[in-house]
Amino acid sequence: MEAYTSFAEVYDLFQDNVPYEEWCEYLAGLLEEYGVTTGLVLDLGCGTGSLTERLAGRGYDMIGVDNSGEMLEIAMGKRVRSGRNILYLLQDMREFELYGTVAAVVSICDSMNYILEYGDLVQVFKLVNNYLDPGGVFIFDLNTPYKYRELLADHTFAEEREESSFIWENFYDGDEEINEYDLTLFIRRNVPGFREPLYQKFQETHYQRSYDLDTVCRALAEAGLEFVAAYDAGTREPVRADSERIYVIARERGKTVQEAQTNIETN
Repeated sequence: MEAYTSFAEVYDLFQDNVPYEEWCEYLAGLLEEYGVTTGLVLDLGCGTGSLTERLAGRGYDMIGVDNSGEMLEIAMGKRVRSGRNILYLLQDMREFELYGTVAAVVSICDSMNYILEYGDLVQVFKLVNNYLDPGGVFIFDLNTPYKYRELLADHTFAEEREESSFIWENFYDGDEEINEYDLTLFIRRNVPGFREPLYQKFQETHYQRSYDLDTVCRALAEAGLEFVAAYDAGTREPVRADSERIYVIARERGKTVQEAQTNIETN
């Protein structure tokens, strides 16, 4: 099934424990550390725009790309309420196109883990490299093999709320390095003719791939990007064996402004 269809409707409800303000603070600090204090920034896999909005609030000119129309519909509702000038594009990150280059690309909340094939990961990285300004910065996070293997594999999580409930089952294939999420949702509906609300059942299946850091670095190099650093999420500390999420920083290397424009025009 296509991911983030029914789930988009209640995504923010169940993400209310995610520390987006802290994530934004950390990410903005990394951007500033690597010289990106203003300009165009692409949020790749932006979802409902929670982080996109916060980065726009810090003065960045934001573009959000996601392949879920349902998620982008919610993001655009937030844009209406905030009045911020954010451009949202409905695109697959393996094929995304921009109108020009950007100072930085960010991709947070394990969007890269949704890229299931190594060749596709390289393709995403090549597109990022193509649309970065000369010397531009790419910052993304990943769930780690440790997290899939030790914390998610064959575990079931459930949460009940008045508006909606979910059951989240995980199945990790260590040979294929693929984690399957089977998600069952019960979303509250007010139905004409019924005194009490009803709960409508939806099911989605999501797949994510586990990538170790060596594989990521190899893909970055193959795409023409320069690996700069990797941190245990939320810190400036090195990646540990038991890190659950990591941040990777890479740079565009070597192309001139003229070459960047030529690349855009020929793609």
